[in-house]
Amino acid sequence: MPARPFGPAGRPNLAARSRGRVGGRDLSHLGALDAADPADTELAHPVRAHPGPPNATVRNLAVGTLIAFVVASYVGNLFLSVLVNERPLLFIALNAQNRNLALASGELGALEFYVVGFLRLIGPDPLFFLIGRWYGDGAIRWMERTAPSYGAILRQLEQWFDKARLLVVAIAPNNPVCLFAGAAGMTWGAFLAANAIGTVVRLVLVRLFSSAFEGQLSSVRGFIDEYRWPLLALSFVLVGYTIWNDRKGGREDIEDLLRLDDEIEEYEAELAHEHEAGTPGTPGTPGDPAAPGEPDPHDGRDADGAP
Repeated sequence: MPARPFGPAGRPNLAARSRGRVGGRDLSHLGALDAADPADTELAHPVRAHPGPPNATVRNLAVGTLIAFVVASYVGNLFLSVLVNERPLLFIALNAQNRNLALASGELGALEFYVVGFLRLIGPDPLFFLIGRWYGDGAIRWMERTAPSYGAILRQLEQWFDKARLLVVAIAPNNPVCLFAGAAGMTWGAFLAANAIGTVVRLVLVRLFSSAFEGQLSSVRGFIDEYRWPLLALSFVLVGYTIWNDRKGGREDIEDLLRLDDEIEEYEAELAHEHEAGTPGTPGTPGDPAAPGEPDPHDGRDADGAP
């Protein structure tokens, strides 16, 4: 593991099952697939090592940029009542969730809507893809904890991804899917193409929706403009409550990113311990009830993260 960027210093799923490496650590001595077993060899994925980021500077830049996206999203939500009518382009540049895109669309020309909306939506995706490539299964475990509401989706992804990875990324190019794509060894070209197509389709659908309901959305914008200051105060209360509730539940977007390296190291240690102990249900260990390459029905993992 490279030097930690900020602060002090499982399960083997689809990638670890085939390569005996997690986050760049060689775990082959702790238990690997029996190469003599044809069934194991057939079901295993091609070897794809996850060596970690090239250096601390690159990793810090990626994590710092993701934190900037998180802060921008909070600012967009806080100042919705002021920005949606007076600075709609800045509004979607800060936070391009579907609600904001639909509200601002009627105030924007097609070109600026599509260009800024596309750049804001796609901005965090290559960074989560990189984290997946750098840390592999450790990154997936980290995402499971930081976005537990997506656990069922991520479990299903493991079953779908090999058969329809392009479709999955195009339909749902959110943070966990992008991270999973990197951990699964998807190529950059395929990932970027599917992600771009899915993002453009999303923007077109939002634009069509906004055009169809512009009368109602215009009334909403008028209400927001009339009561902008009370709504601004309400926004601060709601965003503050959201942050407090997330902290209470053990989820902190910025803190989670700052502790990314430390937490992934902990998950890798857990995975190494599982291999050493020969935990039942861990592929490649004695007494494994599930064949290598098949999903373990007892584990879970988690997505739109914040940015």
